[in-house]
Formats: sequence, C-alpha cells, structure tokens
Amino acid sequence: MTKLTNDQIQQLNNYSIYLKNPQRPLFSLEELLYDEKNRDCLLLVQAVSSSPNLTVAASFFMRRFGMMIAMQLTNLTMYDEIWDGPAERMKFGALEEYGNRTVSTFIETGDWKSVDEEDRTAVIRGILSMADSVIRQIRKTAAVSPITLWENIFGFLLWQYHVLFNNPGTSEEAQLDLQILKDDRTWESIAPRSRFAAYLKGKEPSELLNTTVRTTCCLSKDVPGLMQCGFCPLK
Repeated sequence: MTKLTNDQIQQLNNYSIYLKNPQRPLFSLEELLYDEKNRDCLLLVQAVSSSPNLTVAASFFMRRFGMMIAMQLTNLTMYDEIWDGPAERMKFGALEEYGNRTVSTFIETGDWKSVDEEDRTAVIRGILSMADSVIRQIRKTAAVSPITLWENIFGFLLWQYHVLFNNPGTSEEAQLDLQILKDDRTWESIAPRSRFAAYLKGKEPSELLNTTVRTTCCLSKDVPGLMQCGFCPLK
C-alpha cells in the first residue's frame, strides 16, 4: 500500500475520481461485470445522465470510466503507482458537475500499490484488460461499437501523454509506456493488434490534439447538457 500525495488526490478529483464512498451510490465494478446486473447498471446510468437510450448511456459511461483508465496510466508514468483494488471496491455514484448530473468513480486510498520496473508491461496489460472486460460486458446489453468505446478512452490519453511528454521529469517514462501501449504483444487476447497504435496512425499524441482523430462519434451530443466533442468525425 502506498500513500497518495495531495497532488495525486487533486489530479484524481479533476477527473471525477474520489477517495471516499459515494453519497448517491449506483453500482460497483463487480456488479457491472455480472451478466445478471449489467443491464440494471446501464439503466441507472441512462437515468442519471438523461441519455435517450442504452447505446448513448453506454458510451457516456465509458467516457466516465475512460478517465479512470487514463488516470491509471498517468499515475504509473508519474509515480510508478496504480490502483489495485478488487472490483467490489470500485464504486460508481451520481454527482452534479457543472450543472449536470453525471456518474463518477469512487475508490479507496488503501488499494494503491507501487509498480516495479520489470512488472510495467504486465501492469499496463492489466489496465487494458480491465477496460476490455468492461467494454465486452457493456456490449452484451447495448448496441455500441467497441471502437467507439475504446476511442472514448483514447481521447483522454492523447492529452495526458501530451502533458507528460512536455514535462522533463516524466517524458522518458511516458515514452516507454507509450511504446508498450503501441506494441501488439501487449494487446494479445484483447485485440488482434494495438488499438492505440491504430488510433494514433503513426503520429505522436501532441500532433493529434484539436484534430478529427476519432473514427466514430462518442454520442455526447445526444446527452442533455453536453456538446459534440472536439474529436468528432461528424463535424
């Protein structure tokens, strides 16, 4: 177990990840991954977000969960630490942000661990496997493309790696982690090849900021209170 710094906690909060129990709990990651409860979980997301259907709700949730995946990779690069708790201790709750009701992630401070250098590839693969498990489970209930759901994660990674590359204290580790993410071997049993490398199309994250990098629409334009995202191919 490691003790998070105030800077780490603030960074997590900026991405709607909180180190406490939700006041308005919805479900846990464990419940989301149960076939019997998956639909009920997405119906709760639909109700909180006022999404018009389960497809939009699924994409909305994956954007929220994508922030957790991005923060896992960011904390790995910056601090050699990740959240490593059981699925029942990652909870999702309803909050109001910027005047809109949304779904945020709640985890516990005691579930963070340090990562040794030789375990880095396995840890990144584990983070991707967590995302893949959620994507596969969501698609059992909602008719939504896996590309859409992965791109919901990758949009956050573009900005994170842009920032990390431009920080002399993190640029070297960020480049190493990016190479792991782009390596097809890291994605074995998840995808035929690296989905992130396909998303980047041979370019650096900084080159893709403020460009139409997505190949699918994230459907945020269909969620009341939200707008079309800056990466949308429908522009």
